[in-house]
Amino acid sequence: MKKFVLSFVFALSAISTQAQDIFNAARTNNVAELKTLVTNKVDINQENQRGFTPLILAVYNNSTEAVNFLIEQGANINAQDKSGNNALMGAIFKGYKNMVALLINAKADVNQLNGNNASALIFASTFGNAEMIKMLLDAGADKSLKDSSGKTALDHAKLQENTEVIKLLQ
Repeated sequence: MKKFVLSFVFALSAISTQAQDIFNAARTNNVAELKTLVTNKVDINQENQRGFTPLILAVYNNSTEAVNFLIEQGANINAQDKSGNNALMGAIFKGYKNMVALLINAKADVNQLNGNNASALIFASTFGNAEMIKMLLDAGADKSLKDSSGKTALDHAKLQENTEVIKLLQ
């Protein structure tokens, strides 16, 4: 019985270690480690204590190769953290145009809403990023969506007094 309990504790410890490893590998763009973990059947869609998946962390850290690998392995591209933010919103927040393009090409939902009912387009408008707004609009982003305060992306652009973004959203 003692051996069984020790084996069980060791197995739980190994699972916990592998769970941490997948987040670190995603964050640091360590595709070799990600491949090993996937081979060992580690869940690529698990969440850490903040609700971040390995894909969200890889995007947030601009780990392009890790993002590509995780998407190829079937990572949930529209997974949301505890605030309802997804990888696309994270890429916009960080200003990573390459990640925005990659996620849009991988069919990320450009109209998914976070916990404040904000869409990726509202994020891009708030940050005044015209290039990302063009990419989102080309991918079918809905300009009429309103956040929890009742504001559209255009309303946020007007608050920022960003004439270039206002023109794009009118």
